[in-house]
Amino acid sequence: MEATETSPLLAVRILDHSDVAPSGPCSEDAIAAAKHDLLYDRFSPRQKRAILLLLSWTGIIPFLVSGSFVPCIPQIARELDSTGSIVNLTVSISLASSAIGSLTWATYSGRYGRHVVYFGSLPCLCIGSIGVASAQSVPELLSWRFIQAFGCSSALSVGGAVIGDIYRLEERGTAIGFFFAASLFGAAIAPLFGGIAAHYASWRHGQWAIFFMGLSALLFIAKWLPETIDPEVLKKRESYKRFAFLKVNPFASLALLRSPNLMLVTLAGTAGLLTDFVLLIPLSYTIGKRYNISNEALIGAFFIPAGTGNIIGAPLAGWLSDRAVVSWRKRRGGVWMPEDRLRATPWGAGLMVPMSVLLSGLTIKYVPGLPGIILNLMWLFMNGVGVDIVLTPASAYYVDILHSKSAEIMAASAAFRAIIIALVTAGVLPLIHRIGVTATDALFAGIAWLGLGMFLLVIRYGDRMRAWVDVGFSTARDN
Repeated sequence: MEATETSPLLAVRILDHSDVAPSGPCSEDAIAAAKHDLLYDRFSPRQKRAILLLLSWTGIIPFLVSGSFVPCIPQIARELDSTGSIVNLTVSISLASSAIGSLTWATYSGRYGRHVVYFGSLPCLCIGSIGVASAQSVPELLSWRFIQAFGCSSALSVGGAVIGDIYRLEERGTAIGFFFAASLFGAAIAPLFGGIAAHYASWRHGQWAIFFMGLSALLFIAKWLPETIDPEVLKKRESYKRFAFLKVNPFASLALLRSPNLMLVTLAGTAGLLTDFVLLIPLSYTIGKRYNISNEALIGAFFIPAGTGNIIGAPLAGWLSDRAVVSWRKRRGGVWMPEDRLRATPWGAGLMVPMSVLLSGLTIKYVPGLPGIILNLMWLFMNGVGVDIVLTPASAYYVDILHSKSAEIMAASAAFRAIIIALVTAGVLPLIHRIGVTATDALFAGIAWLGLGMFLLVIRYGDRMRAWVDVGFSTARDN
């Protein structure tokens, strides 16, 4: 099959103003591309930065919800007369809830607009946070954690879609990188925040703080976030009946993953992200136990290197992916291949992610005392950078090839990852108890290397795979 302007299956040539002729076979496509390009001029650079800042503030909250809970698990287990393994189920419950929630909010955002979705999701977050802070038993805790995670799950998928609405292809990776970097500041401070609350007051105080953050985000969005979806698309969808939202199937977005490109990239991202959870979730029972650290605040401080790595890695990865798009398109004389963005991933997927988890396992086993602690801090930082070099280009790739369904595909991929990670994290502690920390970390390093192989397959054969299953891929004219 030939590469054409209307086919998403192979390469597409980017048209500039000199390509727009008054007549000819490409004139309609050129006019459509120019019209679409005007969508990115609706907001000034200053407005875009303000929107990005607001999205980032909202994006911090999911990481606080998940990360601040981990160092508190031993205290919660004692207070609710349970065990660490049982309370650890709240992590899996919240991941599963986030998966369902992100699918739901993304589906509605694609149909009714980005702005309105936040008015459904953030109140759920606030109500759930009050419930978690007041829980008196494990069943209550699990129930309210589900609602809390469901509410905060809109932040990343819908936030990524908003960025796709306002930033051009060549700017998008960098913008998504800064969005993730700012959001992941929450990942850096959440465990320390939760550990300090648990050690010096109570883990419940942290949940009340999350409530106030959610409330502030809701107020900021009500005042300053404009609707960013294509006005023509939104106008068409306003013709739906008043209660048509009841007929929306949030799980329909998962059908997008039948595309081999999207499934392989999602699996590769999951393989990398698993190492992050394997290092951090059982930290109290691995690094804490090995080096006799029981202070919740100190356990929380161990998350700072990983979070700092995330903050540095996300904009770096976004810049690398944008550079790869521009560089490879120039090499081909203007021909755009969406998979070029993924050329930024091998450094993370092949080196930093698997080696960091493998070296951490070896360090815990063979290096005692302060040298072991310092080395583990280095591996946590390395993993934080590496995971972002995997996930940030992948997220931008989703927006590139499914621009009109950017929220849906980001939610579908995040939901898939969350379900897998929820199942895995539930078994990490039992696996460590059974085969040891070093063997567990080596196992997940191997899984991360499999993820590298998946990325390389998509980079090499992505155009052919898109020809196998077309789920409505974007072309240059609508990107």
